Amino acid sequence: MKFSLPLISALCATTAMAAPRSLKLSGCDVSKKTLDLPASQTALPSPAAPLAFVAVAIGTQNYTCSAAGTYASAGALAELFDISCLTGSSFSKIQKNLYTLWKLAPPSVSTSALIKLLHFTKTPAVLGQHYFVPNPSGAAGLSPKWDFTSQGATKGNKDAFVIAARAGGFAAPTGPSDVDWLALIGVQGKLASQIYRVDTVGGQPPASCTPGSAPIIVKYTSKYYLYGSSL
Repeated sequence: MKFSLPLISALCATTAMAAPRSLKLSGCDVSKKTLDLPASQTALPSPAAPLAFVAVAIGTQNYTCSAAGTYASAGALAELFDISCLTGSSFSKIQKNLYTLWKLAPPSVSTSALIKLLHFTKTPAVLGQHYFVPNPSGAAGLSPKWDFTSQGATKGNKDAFVIAARAGGFAAPTGPSDVDWLALIGVQGKLASQIYRVDTVGGQPPASCTPGSAPIIVKYTSKYYLYGSSL
């Protein structure tokens, strides 16, 4: 499937960037960015430390088919981009605009190329990657990791990562096709002590599968708020 150039142009027009200010970790001051959660929710704890990063992620949620004929999570793989300089509707809609393009993108288009299609020539810079690793406690299963050791202002800092454990979550208020909103607590690394995945778009697998069928990947975008960095 090919990109629609009029669609790309229209989305570019809605993502104008604010002028960046020099900060230690992010391109612009994140102190005025607010994590907006539904007023009625009680599943996610409130942030208990200053915001260090706000990012948009573009990637995939990965699944395997269980013997029961349902899909089970096998982790995720995503690239995170600094959106601290975005304001207004450009900030609020970035995950939706990216998902529109990401859903249409052929396999040959990288996430970095997709960002460039939105005319992000200076920012948002790549902050790092999100993927899963073996549980650091030695227990069975995988744990999510945010790795900022090779990109941006934290490049070369071996402590610029966080491995986290889930602290709470609830179904995305935007609908069943979007993966859950989550809160996580850092258990290893200095990148952040709390991580929130919100404003998710896509990522949910089909309701059922045929046992023995091949693993699948499902495209998604979301925002990630990282609090309490000790870098």
